[in-house]
Amino acid sequence: MLKRSQRIGMIVPSSNTCLEPMTYRILGTRDDVTVHSARIPVTRIALDSGSDHQFSAESMRQAAELLATADVDVIAWNGTSGSWLGAEHDQDITAVIAQATGVPATTSTLAYFDAFERFAIQSVGLLTPYTTDVNQRVAARYGARGIHVVADHAIGLSDNESFARVTPDELLQPSRELIEYAPDALIYLCTNLYGAPAVQPVEAESQVAALDSVAVTLWHCLTIIDAPLLDRRWGRLLT
Repeated sequence: MLKRSQRIGMIVPSSNTCLEPMTYRILGTRDDVTVHSARIPVTRIALDSGSDHQFSAESMRQAAELLATADVDVIAWNGTSGSWLGAEHDQDITAVIAQATGVPATTSTLAYFDAFERFAIQSVGLLTPYTTDVNQRVAARYGARGIHVVADHAIGLSDNESFARVTPDELLQPSRELIEYAPDALIYLCTNLYGAPAVQPVEAESQVAALDSVAVTLWHCLTIIDAPLLDRRWGRLLT
């Protein structure tokens, strides 16, 4: 029997149309890993109980149990809700997933915090499709963990499906403005935002590292399963 590729399971927000095609694009022609998805209902990002309920541990557990039937090697909640709900929220999610499935688990938020620690990142420029109040909550959560948001740009959207309609070119000018504050890294925070294609031109123009949520989550999954990391075009830190 041929040795199978390693398998990454991803829990995907239902209205997300970016992360799956972007993940496949980042992996390119690689055949050493494959990606498999399960969706949970997510349609709106806001600071209220209705939005928060979308990210319950129970919905994550149910999706993870389905992914586990595909014999995946790692499971990621591929959404950034922990950035405003708190990393502890995501740590609880990964504990529930691991207990229910026996599979190692991570999230987009925990992937970012691992990257911050590994690469000694203490300050960031924050670019999101979200509303200003969500950005402010993210900045507070980051600050509590020692990461200073030196400047941010909120596009002002709350309908999750609309986030993927923002083009990479539309991210370039606000990226340049954030870089003027000299953060250790610029982050595109949202797995339904096409930040990954903006990383290479932004890094080529500046000394600031750029980190996209889809790329960072994939990178963290690859580190967990001890697989080769990413091509430099998706972020010079993630290689």
